[in-house]
Amino acid sequence: MSAATRKTADEREFSFSNKEFDLLRKVVRSQTGIVLNDQKKEMVYGRLARRIREIGLADFGQYCDLIQSPAGSHELEKLVNAITTNLTKFFREEHHFKHLAKHLKNITLDADRRDKDSKIRIWSAACSSGEEPYSIAMTVSNSITNLAAWDVKILATDLDTNMLQTGKTAEYKSESEENVPSIYHKRMFEGSKPDRKTRIIARNLRDLVTFKQLNLLHKWPLRQKYDAIFCRNVLIYFDSKTKTDLVKRYIDQLAVGGILYLGHSESLLDNTHGLQLVGQTTYRKVC
Repeated sequence: MSAATRKTADEREFSFSNKEFDLLRKVVRSQTGIVLNDQKKEMVYGRLARRIREIGLADFGQYCDLIQSPAGSHELEKLVNAITTNLTKFFREEHHFKHLAKHLKNITLDADRRDKDSKIRIWSAACSSGEEPYSIAMTVSNSITNLAAWDVKILATDLDTNMLQTGKTAEYKSESEENVPSIYHKRMFEGSKPDRKTRIIARNLRDLVTFKQLNLLHKWPLRQKYDAIFCRNVLIYFDSKTKTDLVKRYIDQLAVGGILYLGHSESLLDNTHGLQLVGQTTYRKVC
């Protein structure tokens, strides 16, 4: 143990053994598929120490006992919410939204598609607190000239129930507007709360988005194929087998010609059967 790590351990409010960390990361992996390496121990401590304090436990040992007991089944959701990383902002990796705009225009210009299938379905598969699906909604609103002629629905799913509630509420700190391209400012939000520190997403954009809880490792109750799937900065948390399995499922869920958007640091390696790279971390299903 380094001097810095030893100093951190000595200053902790709660003791946190390697045995307790190993148990917790096994639980996290079984519940979410997320792999926590040794370097994540301090992160786990920081996020769960707050939870231990909130429910009045003495240490991590008591917390581990709780989540393994029948009485602690309700705590598993709280554990997942605490550990899940939720870094997001409006129009993050803006090049994806520019590509989506072109993709939507191509769909709406296709006369055969317009006459036979006016449905457009988009899935934000790790939507966090809602910034991504609302950025998609703004892109849809700006890209489809005759939006009323199309049946557009955006599904926004996440494991974290706290983040989903933020998305449903559709209220964001006013400084978050800084990440929205200037051409969208007037139409992205419908106003502010009385304190003027909170902005509210416009009703027409909220109506395009449906929020649902979904564990990506479990069965997906999805009946339709999607024209676009956003699953960005998610694969990096899984092991190789889970990544491979997820990508195959995404491919199956895409319509032919549909687009899969991944995070900037993610690569499919050899797992691209049926996909064609058409932009930065942007793949089209070709068969």
